[in-house]
Amino acid sequence: MHTVDDERTATAVVFPGMGPTRFPDVGRFLVTNPVARRLVAIADARLGYSLIDRFSEAEGDYSEYAQVGFLVSCLALAEWARDELGVRADVCAGPSFGGKPLTAFVGALPADEAIWLTARLARCMAEFFATEHRDVVTVSVVRTPAERLAEVLADLGERGEWYDISCYLDDDFAMVSLRERAVERFEAGVRRAGGLPLYAMRPPMHSAAFGALRRKAEDEVLGDLPFADPRTAVVADQDGSVVRTGEGIRAMLLDGIDQPMRWPTVLATLRRLSVGTVCVAGPDSLFGRVPATTRNFQVLAVNPRLALLPRRRNAVAG
Repeated sequence: MHTVDDERTATAVVFPGMGPTRFPDVGRFLVTNPVARRLVAIADARLGYSLIDRFSEAEGDYSEYAQVGFLVSCLALAEWARDELGVRADVCAGPSFGGKPLTAFVGALPADEAIWLTARLARCMAEFFATEHRDVVTVSVVRTPAERLAEVLADLGERGEWYDISCYLDDDFAMVSLRERAVERFEAGVRRAGGLPLYAMRPPMHSAAFGALRRKAEDEVLGDLPFADPRTAVVADQDGSVVRTGEGIRAMLLDGIDQPMRWPTVLATLRRLSVGTVCVAGPDSLFGRVPATTRNFQVLAVNPRLALLPRRRNAVAG
């Protein structure tokens, strides 16, 4: 087990990026946890529909309802960790989708507005990708060091294929956006380099090619929202900078549309801020598990399964 330096005593609450999410993944938590039920009621009132009904019937892994359900789960789990485990956030981060629950947790937006923002951004993206970049997906690849990945991408470039690295997750783990017609050749190149392609995500994300989506999101969703200064310092997932203003939170959310997410850079900033423990609040199979996180921090994975286990109230995490 990793042992954290004695001087790194701060705790970071991290809201993870969203993986494929269906109702069975979080449904029991949403309907039984008191905090989650309260937030579901807020979502129902703000959005004008039953979140549980829509989510339980939704198709696909990233529907509007799945995204709101994921956000509610993350917020409820962070509150549960505070009340049941004694977790206090000295700093926060929200890579990729995690930036949305983060806005409510740090007080930049009220919970109902963060819920509305999530639902409206989901619709905004669906509208955009229904007509633009319809052939673009984002492919995850592991066991592929940067120099090997560069060679694979250079081969695509020589053939005139467009690509963009959307996420840097670890030294040998990245997500690449490219056109579907190039996926087979790209994945074959990754395998020849000793790597492993995992899955292709749609809609794609975090690319400079999506500047028009950023403008649409700013005009239709984020433009009129009054973001307050966060109660807790926030580490931006694009460059690891520390954000302390409401306008900085707004810019971070917009930057997440057309700039790559750099998780190792976030972790480097957390180390500089003396963080030794990372509490990952939400369903997560990635951010709290990659070696870049586990070899540098004590990780407290606060997920629906943990919250549903019987436990004494007010137990403090060791």
